[in-house]
Amino acid sequence: MNVKTPKLTVVGAGPGDEDLITLKAIKAIESANVILYDALINEALLKYASEEAELIFVGKRKGCYAFQQEQINELIVAKAKTKGHVVRLKGGDPFIFGRGAEEIDYVRLHGIETYVVPGISSSIAVPAYQGIPLTKRGASESFWVITGTTKKHQLSGDVALAAKSSATVVILMGMSKLGEIVKIFSNENKQDVAVAVIQNGTRANENVGIGTIETIESIVENKQLANPAIIVIGDVVKERAVLGSIYEEVKANL
Repeated sequence: MNVKTPKLTVVGAGPGDEDLITLKAIKAIESANVILYDALINEALLKYASEEAELIFVGKRKGCYAFQQEQINELIVAKAKTKGHVVRLKGGDPFIFGRGAEEIDYVRLHGIETYVVPGISSSIAVPAYQGIPLTKRGASESFWVITGTTKKHQLSGDVALAAKSSATVVILMGMSKLGEIVKIFSNENKQDVAVAVIQNGTRANENVGIGTIETIESIVENKQLANPAIIVIGDVVKERAVLGSIYEEVKANL
């Protein structure tokens, strides 16, 4: 009897465009006996899985979780012990608000080998696709990447700290807290700072709203922007007009 070694590989699937995945990630998917995948991955990536691989959706759709996190942890261990190589396929990078580290910690307690394949984070790739550089000489020397919703379902206190700086601020999972975010930046007299809200970034159905702290709420409402989306705040958003036209020209020639 061929007993397969239990193993977990946590794989970053990138921000949405199926081409934005690493070769190492594809190799992990190809070798998997079981793949547990989230809602934010591009399901076209599952074409790399073998015909024998078991594919299990464990994400959230329309506000409903297919599995709670504790159930996912237990499922990884159970499948690894019975099937062998489990790939946990997560959107973006699994270590940037992806709970990848939590799953690895749990699995290691059960003596199972664990590996990580980093992914291209939406926090960087999505603005880039819109021609927005997170840093630029004379405009931004640094950037923050902040979760919009903490474990307690509250806006992170780091948003208020970031609002006091001159850095670019990227907020993930923050659409439900947009009003609070606007108020925080307004209290710092930053009503005129540029803002981009990018929905379904890097995908064919990508949609974007550009405005300022003062106008972005009405723009989001008018364009009916919603999750999954990221919020980019800072002067670098103004670079979109120039770099965006260059990107469109390059994309047309690919």
